[in-house]
Amino acid sequence: MELYLILIIVGVLFVTFTAILARYKRCPSDKVLVIYGKTGRDASAKCIHGGAAFIWPVFQSYQFMDLTPISIECNLTNALSKQNIRVDVPCRFTVGISTEPEVMTNAAERLLGLKSPDIQNIATDILFGQLRLVIATMDIEEINADRDKFLAAVSQNVEAELRKIGLKLINVNVTDIRDESGYLEALGKEAAAKAINDAKKSVAEQNRYGETGKAIADKDTRVNVAAADADAVKGENSAKIEIANSDALRREKQAEAERVAVAAEKVQAAKALEEAYKSERDAELARAEREKATQQANIVVAAQIEKEKAIIEAEADAEQLRRRAKGEADAIFAKMDAQARGTLEILAKQAEGFGQLVTAAGGDAQQAITMLITDKLPELVKTQVEAVKGINIDKVTVWDGGKGENGKTATANFVSGLMGSVPPLEDLLKMAGMSLPNYLKGTPEAAPEAETKTEE
Repeated sequence: MELYLILIIVGVLFVTFTAILARYKRCPSDKVLVIYGKTGRDASAKCIHGGAAFIWPVFQSYQFMDLTPISIECNLTNALSKQNIRVDVPCRFTVGISTEPEVMTNAAERLLGLKSPDIQNIATDILFGQLRLVIATMDIEEINADRDKFLAAVSQNVEAELRKIGLKLINVNVTDIRDESGYLEALGKEAAAKAINDAKKSVAEQNRYGETGKAIADKDTRVNVAAADADAVKGENSAKIEIANSDALRREKQAEAERVAVAAEKVQAAKALEEAYKSERDAELARAEREKATQQANIVVAAQIEKEKAIIEAEADAEQLRRRAKGEADAIFAKMDAQARGTLEILAKQAEGFGQLVTAAGGDAQQAITMLITDKLPELVKTQVEAVKGINIDKVTVWDGGKGENGKTATANFVSGLMGSVPPLEDLLKMAGMSLPNYLKGTPEAAPEAETKTEE
């Protein structure tokens, strides 16, 4: 079962991979691949020349356009020229689908799916129209004599129109030009006759020039020989004079050149000294400026740096002191605030406890105090005992003469006297503004009536 599932998965993957490869299309160099459908661009189709592309199934499709050149024969007859003379202009045009991006898009929009004969028919109509238009703007002499101008005009007009449908003009060839009136033939005969007459005239003139030239040459020969002899003697004399003048002029020029050279040397030497002195002065000034800048950099800049460093350190110390003082103040404030809150809380709790104690005593404050003292009595007694507990008596010597009173010995009197030095409990309470109850002092309580009378 597992092997069967593996075979199914492998088969599905193989079919998928084969389908993907089948949708990847490569464009030959002699064709244009046109992808249409959902191309994801503003153009209605995507044209590729000499590359490859993946064709999405369902969303896209494709076709090829052939780039093979198409030869079109245009035997134009009875075309009206600028001189209103009808001419026959047999031409042959070679066109093909252009590979420029914009023009390929035009071809995809207007020629996709058409066969070569259909494209040829469309191009033929355009070629005939543009050829008639060009002939109507030119004279027959221009068309016949200046073929380059005629072909350039035809190529320019035809190329612009062919681009609109995606074609490109490859070549144009005009075989012959004829007219019904025989104007071109007459022009040819006239040109031939004129050429023949010009040739005959040229031959006669050349013969005449030959005979006359021979006679003139003989005369010139004799004259020239005599003149040459005279000129030879004259030339020798003139040459001697020229040699003498040349020698004198040479010596004069040589002396002048030596004088100018000496003067120039002195002037150059003076200029050299002047430039040397100027260079030395500039060097000294530059050195002084450099020394000044060095001193300024060593002293002023260092002082400025120390000044800025001291300012920064002072500001840092001041900031540190401010932060430390603020921290200490915040700590003191927090401590005092905590102590105040603690004291307030203790007092509040004590007041709350006292209130509850008075409430427990039935609203009698004196009774509440009595209860409080009773609660603290063990601590008070402990305090009295602690007063003598801390006395370190290493040794006590008592001299007893046997004269004790009330049956007390000297030792007993010493101990009682020592305990009498401790403040009585009642005195301690009186110092605090309180008094012991009568039952703690051993005094019987007075009757309520007696107390009332005493108060009165």
